[in-house]
Amino acid sequence: MRALWPLVLGFLALVASAILSIWLSGRQDVATDWVRHTLEVENRLNVIHRLMLDAESGQRGYLLSGQSTYLRPYRDAIDRLPTELEALNVATRDNPRQQASLAVLKHASQAKLSELGGSIEMVRLGRPADAVAIMRSGAGQRYMDRLVEILRGMADEEDSLLARRRAYANWISFAVRAALFVSAILVVLLAVFSVRQSARRVVELEGSNQRLREEAAARISAQSEVRQLQKMEAVGQLTGGIAHDFNNMLAIIIGSLDMARRRLSGREPAGAVRYIDGAIEGAERAATLTSRLLAFSRRQPLEPKVIDANRLVAGMSEMFRRTLGDNIRVETVLAGGLWPICADPAQVESALLNLAVNARDAMPDGGKLTIETGNAELDDAYARLHDEVTAGQYAVLSITDTGAGMSAEVMSRAFDPFYTTKEIGRGTGLGLSQVFGFLKQSNGHIKIYSEVGAGTTVKLYFPRHVGAVAADPVGSAVAQMPPGAADEVILVVEDEGAVRRMSVDALRDLGYTVIHASDGEQALARMEASPGIRLLFTDIMMPGMNGRELAERAQAIRPDLKVLYTTGYTRNAIVHNGMVDYGIAFLPKPFSLQSLARKTREVLDA
Repeated sequence: MRALWPLVLGFLALVASAILSIWLSGRQDVATDWVRHTLEVENRLNVIHRLMLDAESGQRGYLLSGQSTYLRPYRDAIDRLPTELEALNVATRDNPRQQASLAVLKHASQAKLSELGGSIEMVRLGRPADAVAIMRSGAGQRYMDRLVEILRGMADEEDSLLARRRAYANWISFAVRAALFVSAILVVLLAVFSVRQSARRVVELEGSNQRLREEAAARISAQSEVRQLQKMEAVGQLTGGIAHDFNNMLAIIIGSLDMARRRLSGREPAGAVRYIDGAIEGAERAATLTSRLLAFSRRQPLEPKVIDANRLVAGMSEMFRRTLGDNIRVETVLAGGLWPICADPAQVESALLNLAVNARDAMPDGGKLTIETGNAELDDAYARLHDEVTAGQYAVLSITDTGAGMSAEVMSRAFDPFYTTKEIGRGTGLGLSQVFGFLKQSNGHIKIYSEVGAGTTVKLYFPRHVGAVAADPVGSAVAQMPPGAADEVILVVEDEGAVRRMSVDALRDLGYTVIHASDGEQALARMEASPGIRLLFTDIMMPGMNGRELAERAQAIRPDLKVLYTTGYTRNAIVHNGMVDYGIAFLPKPFSLQSLARKTREVLDA
């Protein structure tokens, strides 16, 4: 009987150890639930912050444009904010400090919305000066600063709770492992079954700890992505609101200057050509600025084609050498068997050129620029650490310089719009922002690797396209100014009179016969009266019948009619998910006489 006592004691110790493990496991689950609860509260705080930012962006868009469509984010904030605040109230009911902060937050958010509503009401009452006075008073900024301060304080409180709860969870995990270790020793003495049971328990607990670590890493990544998306949305709303009218004005300026330059006889005062060229350059830089803002916010219309990136890079080699100068050595390393990609060739070239110019500026005393292509597979683990990245196969374009490199702080802000480390006059701070927006809009990914004093590598990841590559080489040579013929009749439809006159004069100057109309109904009447029309050149955004509806009705009358669309900015008529619809011929405003000539000839000859 005495010989059984050690076994009985061992069995009782095993039972006690098992009970302790079960209890500790329950505490582990409780600790995990508290961590998730903290993450939920922080997510609510982020949502409230985004709603207030969106409301303020909508109010500014409305004050700038006077269009009520910009008030949608403001109204959305008014509708959703009470629900989010109530949800936050429920989630923090167990924390008196957070409840006190929440009460202040409610008052501050109401004050901010009241300030926004006051300026909006002034504009509605026809008193824009009063609205501007409200904005200039600085009250709105003080309210927003107070809101951010309260939200940051509540987030800091949650971070503190998260740290304590994670420490408690780690302590529980340690205690569980210790209990299981003792259990494992006892199980070895008593039975093989207990050993296996304990081992399985260790694996489960380790998996729980890993999930906690992954959730914390995912939270940090998600917060960074949310901030970047908020910037993109704010810039996109503002730029989209002015892009159409601004590009229309630029179209008039650039087109008129092009026409003026073609009409110079050579007997003008000295410097006339230089002044015109300078004006054109300035207008084109303004157009580029708008294009880069739209690209950053992923609202730039793209015309993707299946391309061979090796062929594209090889075709740009001479351009790189001319742009970068003699003191920078350019080397290309093209991988064999490179996967094809589907992207807008012009925007890929623009992205590479932007990165090359940045690399040149980082090497003022000369250096080496390496452009390399290759294939890569991004796995699930990489995708989890980088939001908006889909695991799969990618073709990679890498640009490496031997310049000054970037610090961690600079890299963290490299994609922010208008952020630049260059001196005044050397850059707009939109180059990398444009590349970032283009890659995201193309379902791709961009990654920067850099060390101060060791140079920088920027990698552009484009999803692999499965299928044939386009037969025509990228960037194939075309006539600089292909002419038209008098028997080629074009119908120009444009509601803006100055833009219409400029387009008509330009096409006539190229040799075409041109008929014009100011709206869709008038255009259809011209179609009926002139059966010889071969091409419809129409604006998209027009009052009444838009360009897409006009083209569909016109092609119902004349199935063989060719259509070329143009606009300063559109999101829905012919552009969906940032891509120009398949088979659509599109010429964005502002356009030069040369690009109008090439595109018109291309559509007529198609």
